[in-house]
Amino acid sequence: MMSDVIPKNASKTGIAALQRCIVPGCAAAFGILEQIYVCPRCGGPLEIEVPLERLKSVPDLRERWHARAASHETRDRSGVWRFRELLPFDDDAPVVTLFEGKTPLYDAPRSAKYAGLSALRLKHQGCNPTASFKDTGMTTTVTQAKLLGAQTVVCASTGNTAASLAAYAARAELQCAILLPQGQISPAKLAQSMDYGAVVCEIAGNFDDCMRLISELADVPSIYIANSINPFRIEGQKTVAFELLEQCGWRVPDHVVVPGGNMGNSSALGKGFDEMLRLGLIARLPKISIIQAEGSAPLAHLFAGLKSSEIAADGALPNEIAPVANPRTLATAIKIGAPVSWKKALRAVVRTHGSIITVTEQEIADAKAVIGRDGIGCEPASATTVAGIRKLTASNNIHAGESVVAVLTGHVLKDPDYVSNYHRGTLSFESVTAEGIAKTLQISGAFRNAPEKVAANKEAILKSLESRR
Repeated sequence: MMSDVIPKNASKTGIAALQRCIVPGCAAAFGILEQIYVCPRCGGPLEIEVPLERLKSVPDLRERWHARAASHETRDRSGVWRFRELLPFDDDAPVVTLFEGKTPLYDAPRSAKYAGLSALRLKHQGCNPTASFKDTGMTTTVTQAKLLGAQTVVCASTGNTAASLAAYAARAELQCAILLPQGQISPAKLAQSMDYGAVVCEIAGNFDDCMRLISELADVPSIYIANSINPFRIEGQKTVAFELLEQCGWRVPDHVVVPGGNMGNSSALGKGFDEMLRLGLIARLPKISIIQAEGSAPLAHLFAGLKSSEIAADGALPNEIAPVANPRTLATAIKIGAPVSWKKALRAVVRTHGSIITVTEQEIADAKAVIGRDGIGCEPASATTVAGIRKLTASNNIHAGESVVAVLTGHVLKDPDYVSNYHRGTLSFESVTAEGIAKTLQISGAFRNAPEKVAANKEAILKSLESRR
């Protein structure tokens, strides 16, 4: 019988973990309990550095993590905390959990055929407690807030972060404040934040305006910022990479494709896969590709303009990104013009030789409907992945026989109005021409499935069924 006893020096990762600036010319280190979000010296992004060397002496980490999945101990019931050897917390940390993680990896044959692949798997993060991937990062963020003695947790959000933070703050008995761009949030997501007891502040402006206000609140000691600029968010989200590898039998996919909004998700996956490689648990990295909506694609624009020397794995990355002043997309979860985690995300793509591309509103809408035909519902932003894979396959950046995993970030019920309007033929998008003229574009759904008025008799029902076979 396998022992679940871990050497003390292997379990106490929190003692030796630190916060490190990722800017090569700086690389300043800070204590794990310092309440900071960017490097105080240079303003660069921070990353949690977990001491991996001591874990190399633990021979059965994979077996240990697998065994915990059957345990009823509180931390083991979380798909994040069962990987706690790689989290920057001590064993006595006041864990705040809703038993997040443990999300399914689905085969999706119809989506695969649509994308030009032999097979495609979908990692559905919408099956988390508040129905988005944000929960895996919020459990570690709110736990850290408790450790620091914060009174209020706050975030800017396009909806999913707000819902997640509100739920975890409620579990932790902390005040929660949400900054939302007024009129730009799905009613379903807003309803979650209200129901969980958050103070909802609707701001005149877009998400980036909300993030500006968040940065102004960062110096208030009693307030803890929960956006992905916070490196503790990334620590929880990186465990998705561990869980995915476990579900794949530790056979590394050739490609992992994610939507691109504020870029915390792609940053976290990049960190997670890198830690598995450094521990020797995998022999190579999957190619990480990011897909952005055409009207909200600052990182895709930057990537398209990079020289080959800048895309080299050991090349120096750009210091600046040109924000999109007025991002536009119906995929509200990724309607972000100035992503805070773009440097970490770009580093992950470059290190793994992936791609960053855009897809249109029409491509997103049709891909979403195809995913639905596999019996797997997702929010619009998630569908950028399948739409992007289709384009990457057509351009030979992905080959038909390669193993590909698309990450779905949110549940279909996050935006039910979008679904209904697509299938009824009433989905439209307000675009802006190069001359600055607004125009409404109708989304013509190739996979519409509108309700049909049928007479209340057996013959009419059978006729309707026959016509749709």
